[in-house]
Amino acid sequence: MRWLEHLEEGLLAFLLTAMTLVTFMQVVARYIFNYSFVWAHEITGVMFGWLIFIGMSYGVRVGAHIGVDAFVKSLGDGAARVVAMLAASLCIVYALIVTVGGYQYVSKMYEVGILMQDVPVPQWLPRTVLPLGFALLALRFAQVLHQLATGGKAHLLGDEAKDALKLRQDSADDDEVKP
Repeated sequence: MRWLEHLEEGLLAFLLTAMTLVTFMQVVARYIFNYSFVWAHEITGVMFGWLIFIGMSYGVRVGAHIGVDAFVKSLGDGAARVVAMLAASLCIVYALIVTVGGYQYVSKMYEVGILMQDVPVPQWLPRTVLPLGFALLALRFAQVLHQLATGGKAHLLGDEAKDALKLRQDSADDDEVKP
């Protein structure tokens, strides 16, 4: 699955870079040359959608999603593992439901054959990210569930307090090094 992780990260980096470049080109064209690319807004919106739907599975993989976990942290290790497994299972079910619904939606868009507004591309094509993104999300939650079921460590949520304390400590360490 290493290739999938690299593909996921590469696609996210490409989308973020491309969005930034298209938006920068649009601003320069509009304010310096008094010209506007009619397709820039639509393409940026499509790339942003892809960034979101691919990024949500990346967030699960690296444990970066935020959530309220005070109750789970108050439980013992065994109970917390059971709650996390239940949460991961429910997330898999949800992601699979949206995957199927997204596939049906994209199929209907394919049948209708409508083009995007400013770019001569069928609308179903950029919308394939809906079932693909949620299928990838289901896979990531299945990986978390497998890790939990086999006794491994898995983090469904990021720990903002721990990250903030680490950042503060790193900042303090940097201040000590400087003369």
